[in-house]
Amino acid sequence: MAHQTPATLAYIDLLSPSLHPLTEQASDFDPVLGEIGDSRLVLIGEGSHGTDDFYRVRAEITRRLIEERGFDAIAAEADWPDAFRINRYVRHASDDTSARNSLGDFRRFPQWTWRNTVVLDFVRWLRDYNDAHAAAKTGFYGLDLYSLTASMEAVVAYLDKVDPEAANRARARYSCFDHFGQDPQSYGLATSYGAAEPCEDAVVEQLIELHTHAAQLAMQDGMAAEDEFFSAQQNARLAKNAEEYYRAMFRGRISSWNLRDMHMAETMDALLDYLTKRNNHPAKLVVWAHNSHLGDARATEMSAVGELNLGQLARTRHTGSAFLIGQTTYDGTVTAASDWDEPAQRKTVQPGLPGSYENLFHDVEVDSFMLSLRQHGETVPDQSLERAIGVIYRPETERASHYFEARLARQFDVILHHDRTTALTPLDPLPEDSEHEAPETFPTGDVPPR
Repeated sequence: MAHQTPATLAYIDLLSPSLHPLTEQASDFDPVLGEIGDSRLVLIGEGSHGTDDFYRVRAEITRRLIEERGFDAIAAEADWPDAFRINRYVRHASDDTSARNSLGDFRRFPQWTWRNTVVLDFVRWLRDYNDAHAAAKTGFYGLDLYSLTASMEAVVAYLDKVDPEAANRARARYSCFDHFGQDPQSYGLATSYGAAEPCEDAVVEQLIELHTHAAQLAMQDGMAAEDEFFSAQQNARLAKNAEEYYRAMFRGRISSWNLRDMHMAETMDALLDYLTKRNNHPAKLVVWAHNSHLGDARATEMSAVGELNLGQLARTRHTGSAFLIGQTTYDGTVTAASDWDEPAQRKTVQPGLPGSYENLFHDVEVDSFMLSLRQHGETVPDQSLERAIGVIYRPETERASHYFEARLARQFDVILHHDRTTALTPLDPLPEDSEHEAPETFPTGDVPPR
């Protein structure tokens, strides 16, 4: 342990008796489940989008919530149509012949966040679990809104099957986007600077029509038909929200961030309502996303500039029912890119900065542990630095790019710290490692503004 100030040593003395070491035993997460109690929403975060340890621990806690607490679904920081293909597969409603095939729609950057070995193993497990529990199949859904084009295509494909005339009307409305091809950012740029008319009315009209004809379209028999109609509604709503998001992107990061997280909260609430009605009991949902989305934004510097997030909305909309888990690391390796839309690399994670929660947890000298912030929040500093690595990692601008001020005890209910972590293994091969790192550009994924 390096030389520590008296204040840091005092925090270490407070922390040590409060920690529950994680030793890769089956009982490791018993205290976590005890803390979760009767919560219907369990939001499990990650300190990066490319760390194997975060994904494995999250998957293990989720398995136990499904097996022991009857959780109904996972809602992930993934695009709705891509994740819904997994949902079809794990619920035996698709033509995919393998779990790997069911991940095939994750083609957009950053593919590795869902096309990796940990997610593949979990999807295999969930399919097997559902095979043995035919009466209560657990689903897998997406919360994000980047899939504007894919979601519009999914709406039209659904209507082609159930109402060809409605499908033609949807094609006509969505043709507003045809000039921009597969690049919604070009649409956002053109409309923001007056070079094209917005398609806002078209996507709103399409969503309204689906809602108006809900009873008629949902008259088909069977749960599978009900699921497909619900998915079409979510894709239409996603198209509406994504259209607004891409226009907002060029008005500033705060506006687009808030729209994105409000969309995720709307989708989470829609899932809770739908699953409650479908399964005839109050639904329980596990949410997988980055710490920066799931830790209550009111406890971070993001709040001071007007930013909110999914964790904050979950707590305010579901008082007493939402449980927030964060994960941190001190050093190791991570799968990340050097710039947006560049290939993933295996990168070295720099040691946590002095004055950060990560550095404090490292000084405790416990390899991996759980800390209940509900019970022992006073054992950590009221405010300190916290690291967030999104899909882009910039070691040479570590402080500016990846740290923000936070009040950890108010941000999460439980923190899981893994001192040295390893990079995710993507299903698609990585290019040769490169030491080149370009300056950070927007969008970065999950790095808070500075």
